[in-house]
Amino acid sequence: MTPALYLSAIYIYPIKSLGGIRLDQAVVEERGLQHDRRWMLVDAKGDFLTQRQHAHMALLQVSLLPEGLEVRHKQDKVAPLFIPFATENASGEELQVSIWDDTVMAQEVSPAISAWFTAALGMPARLVRMPQHTRRPVDPQYATNGEVVSFADGYPFLIIGQASLDDLNSRLEQPIPMDQFRPNLVFVGGEAFAEDIWSDFTIGSLSFRAVKPCARCVLITINQSTAEKSVEPLRTLATYRQQRNKIMFGQNLLSQSTGILRVGEPVHVLSRA
Repeated sequence: MTPALYLSAIYIYPIKSLGGIRLDQAVVEERGLQHDRRWMLVDAKGDFLTQRQHAHMALLQVSLLPEGLEVRHKQDKVAPLFIPFATENASGEELQVSIWDDTVMAQEVSPAISAWFTAALGMPARLVRMPQHTRRPVDPQYATNGEVVSFADGYPFLIIGQASLDDLNSRLEQPIPMDQFRPNLVFVGGEAFAEDIWSDFTIGSLSFRAVKPCARCVLITINQSTAEKSVEPLRTLATYRQQRNKIMFGQNLLSQSTGILRVGEPVHVLSRA
């Protein structure tokens, strides 16, 4: 018997603002899903690079291999790149990097790997990783237990209900896929935007807390396969999903436990806001 609500998809984005990876299972760690946004591209000043300003970053697709990451250009403009997980002895320097209002220490993976990204993107880019000793706190206004986050925008997890996307697509001339919203977790069942009012819930044996609706930006107008921009879905969402001049779609989460998540596991809502 199929549960009323269940986890239908898991996504990670190892290198911030590059193509995501869909998984059947993932490890929940302190900073979020294992490998999710543990790497990031920065400019010469150390400021993070994002599809918001550079839509063509979507054309770099990341794959998960047993020993590391592989990055390919979707239009084959450069040869594929391999990035090993074993970067404890990385040859690059440690530097300060900025992501939104946060400044943290990161380590360049290697000058050669940064040169690959500079060539692939046609702009100066350095690939950095988040060392284990770097602690980037979640906004204390929403943190419940001193949680930390990776290079994600602000929270370790983002969940969206499939019914919410179905509702949006019913209003659009051209439906859009879930990957345009770059969630970590997708669930099936329940009404559209049911996740808006969740508070505490479990997926399988793991506990989560919804802490803040996700305010959306121009990134969700970028086709993740072609890097083409559109006015949608922001234009349509603005007609019915706007709160205090921000467009909301999805819920930011904190984890109350660590372990393994698997597609198909039941979702049980324990309390609602």
